[in-house]
Amino acid sequence: MADKFEAGQVLQGKVTGIQPYGAFVALDEETQGLVHISEITHGFVKDVHDHLSIGDEVKVKILSVDTENNKVSLSIRATEEPLKGNAKSQNKAESSQSTDTSAGFNTLKDKLEEWMKQSEKQN
Repeated sequence: MADKFEAGQVLQGKVTGIQPYGAFVALDEETQGLVHISEITHGFVKDVHDHLSIGDEVKVKILSVDTENNKVSLSIRATEEPLKGNAKSQNKAESSQSTDTSAGFNTLKDKLEEWMKQSEKQN
């Protein structure tokens, strides 16, 4: 197995089994690997069945090969582009935070001074 597969390789495989913790993917007639649930796609995966079915052809990247225990760790997520929606919303939040100085994180010292002034005005 070590002479056929190595970490970093991207291969085509076939889903042969699904468990709550991930999916088993056949890389060839003799070798199967596991795609852990966290490596199925970008974002949260509640149920593997929502993303994969037995018999699906998938593109996988080999994360590690454990020849001693005959285990291959795989990732589908590593072959996909990251979700762009999250980057857009993150950039939007960053830009609004940088232009709006009245809101955001202030040190406790700054806030304390502000609270004391407000308290004095009320009394």
